[in-house]
Amino acid sequence: MPCPPPPATAAFELTRRRMLGYGAAAALGLAGLTRAKPTLASSASPRLRLIGEARLPHRLQFQGTTVGGLSGVDYDEASGLYYLLSDDGSNINPARFYTARLSLETDRLGEPALTGVTSLRQADGSTYPAALRGIQVPDPEAIRWRPASQTLLWTSEGHALTGAAPALRESRTDGTLVRELALPAMFDFQLTQGSRINLALEGLALSPDGRQAWIAMEGALRQDGPLPTVQAPGGPCRFTQLDLVNGKILRQIAYIPDAIPRAPVPPATHADNGVTEILMLDADRMLVLERAYMAGHDAVSGNSLRLYLIDLREGTDTLNIPALRPGAYQPVAKRLLADFSAFTGEGPGPRLQRLDNTEGMCWGPRLPSGNRSLHFVSDDNFNSRQITQWLAFEFFD
Repeated sequence: MPCPPPPATAAFELTRRRMLGYGAAAALGLAGLTRAKPTLASSASPRLRLIGEARLPHRLQFQGTTVGGLSGVDYDEASGLYYLLSDDGSNINPARFYTARLSLETDRLGEPALTGVTSLRQADGSTYPAALRGIQVPDPEAIRWRPASQTLLWTSEGHALTGAAPALRESRTDGTLVRELALPAMFDFQLTQGSRINLALEGLALSPDGRQAWIAMEGALRQDGPLPTVQAPGGPCRFTQLDLVNGKILRQIAYIPDAIPRAPVPPATHADNGVTEILMLDADRMLVLERAYMAGHDAVSGNSLRLYLIDLREGTDTLNIPALRPGAYQPVAKRLLADFSAFTGEGPGPRLQRLDNTEGMCWGPRLPSGNRSLHFVSDDNFNSRQITQWLAFEFFD
């Protein structure tokens, strides 16, 4: 099915969110960056096996809300619930998350069944306002379940025009706020430095013991370098580690996103690539999801998803480096685990007709084989030409 480009009237900063994408040349861009480690070759054996795909209907109405913009997902093993975060910044309905159940077998993925919706709330108990009605405008992007405290961590990209800075917050399952963790001022929106609009805190991961969190930028800070192009990788995305017990910032590393896989058609139209989610594989290794979009192509070649593995023990601690200029730091190396284009087109087993704007990633229940299931959810941006796509894989450790 063709994947049409976003409406021509959409503002440039919003077109990135309208369609996803990212495909086939991610491993090529690091050579031109001073002292950057090369991307390591992918392992000989596939690390993912596609179990199946499910979709939610476009603009599904559920308990008085419009379902869409699903940018984050996590799984609570004890209850069997999935938590799904909408990136609707209170424009359609107040900022919120959904809960869902999903049947999963070795070779079959069931249909997601929504079980509830909860509005996220500010310190005074009120819901978050839309951009025209307040300052603390949310842009929810990633969500993680904390079993020990029975709470949810979630990131917001903030809102540059209202002054709402990128944020990491913790909420109860009823949506009430527990706390907002202090983040470095480097993430604040400023004219010549800080976060770029819609390219801030996109990823969130928890350590296996639940005591630390990592937050990931989708794109480079303004002072750290350019955005990716078709010819070159982007400037480094900062991944920052926090102690969830005392809120202290512990460490930071730099991750280089790939060059945009192919040129948009025509060349002057929109294309991008960035980090959309992170997930801990174990105490020291992390999965990183990159996605790109190239206008003018179909829903397979115009959308690209790649999954990388990094070792957090590598790379320079960049926390106290104000600007990440080439030669001043060592980025973390990355190993390609899967290019999702391998699951499209003709081939054995389940196949995908298209890819979309996938932004959520989480571990699910273990399969009878003993391997973990790995789940991905796409953000349709409430756009009828996109889909809310749920993918389930078997992950081979």
